[in-house]
Amino acid sequence: MNAPTDLSMKTDDVLKVELEVFKRQHRDLDEAIQALQEKGTSDQLTIKRLKQRKLRLKDLIALIEDRLTPDIIA
Repeated sequence: MNAPTDLSMKTDDVLKVELEVFKRQHRDLDEAIQALQEKGTSDQLTIKRLKQRKLRLKDLIALIEDRLTPDIIA
Protein backbone atom coordinates (compact mmCIF):
# COMPACT_ATOMS: atom_id res chain seq x y z
CA MET A 1 0.00 0.00 0.00
CA ASN A 2 1.63 3.19 -1.18
CA ALA A 3 -0.82 5.68 0.30
CA PRO A 4 0.75 8.31 2.53
CA THR A 5 -0.72 8.27 6.00
CA ASP A 6 -0.29 12.01 6.72
CA LEU A 7 -3.94 12.94 6.61
CA SER A 8 -3.42 16.47 7.90
CA MET A 9 -2.16 17.70 4.52
CA LYS A 10 -5.16 16.44 2.53
CA THR A 11 -8.48 18.14 1.89
CA ASP A 12 -11.76 16.52 2.85
CA ASP A 13 -12.61 15.99 -0.80
CA VAL A 14 -9.38 14.09 -1.41
CA LEU A 15 -9.96 12.03 1.73
CA LYS A 16 -13.50 11.13 0.63
CA VAL A 17 -12.21 9.85 -2.71
CA GLU A 18 -9.42 7.91 -1.03
CA LEU A 19 -11.90 6.48 1.46
CA GLU A 20 -14.04 5.05 -1.33
CA VAL A 21 -10.97 3.61 -3.06
CA PHE A 22 -9.74 1.99 0.16
CA LYS A 23 -13.19 0.57 0.91
CA ARG A 24 -13.32 -0.96 -2.57
CA GLN A 25 -9.84 -2.43 -2.12
CA HIS A 26 -10.91 -3.83 1.26
CA ARG A 27 -13.96 -5.53 -0.33
CA ASP A 28 -11.83 -6.87 -3.17
CA LEU A 29 -9.34 -8.35 -0.72
CA ASP A 30 -12.17 -9.93 1.24
CA GLU A 31 -13.50 -11.55 -1.92
CA ALA A 32 -10.02 -12.74 -2.93
CA ILE A 33 -9.40 -14.27 0.49
CA GLN A 34 -12.76 -16.00 0.44
CA ALA A 35 -12.13 -17.38 -3.05
CA LEU A 36 -8.72 -18.72 -2.03
CA GLN A 37 -10.15 -20.35 1.09
CA GLU A 38 -12.98 -21.97 -0.86
CA LYS A 39 -10.49 -23.34 -3.36
CA GLY A 40 -8.96 -25.47 -0.62
CA THR A 41 -5.53 -25.78 -2.22
CA SER A 42 -4.56 -22.20 -1.48
CA ASP A 43 -1.26 -21.02 -0.09
CA GLN A 44 -1.70 -20.16 3.61
CA LEU A 45 1.12 -17.60 3.47
CA THR A 46 -0.64 -15.75 0.66
CA ILE A 47 -3.89 -15.73 2.61
CA LYS A 48 -2.10 -14.45 5.70
CA ARG A 49 -0.49 -11.61 3.73
CA LEU A 50 -3.82 -10.65 2.16
CA LYS A 51 -5.46 -10.60 5.59
CA GLN A 52 -2.68 -8.37 6.96
CA ARG A 53 -3.10 -5.99 4.03
CA LYS A 54 -6.86 -5.99 4.63
CA LEU A 55 -6.30 -5.07 8.29
CA ARG A 56 -3.99 -2.20 7.33
CA LEU A 57 -6.67 -0.92 4.98
CA LYS A 58 -9.27 -1.22 7.73
CA ASP A 59 -7.10 0.87 10.05
CA LEU A 60 -6.55 3.48 7.36
CA ILE A 61 -10.28 3.60 6.62
CA ALA A 62 -10.97 4.16 10.31
CA LEU A 63 -8.41 7.00 10.45
CA ILE A 64 -9.95 8.74 7.45
CA GLU A 65 -13.48 8.33 8.78
CA ASP A 66 -12.40 9.80 12.12
CA ARG A 67 -10.85 12.75 10.32
CA LEU A 68 -13.97 13.36 8.23
CA THR A 69 -16.39 13.02 11.15
CA PRO A 70 -16.58 16.25 13.13
CA ASP A 71 -16.14 16.10 16.88
CA ILE A 72 -19.50 16.61 18.54
CA ILE A 73 -19.45 17.70 22.15
CA ALA A 74 -22.63 16.56 23.81
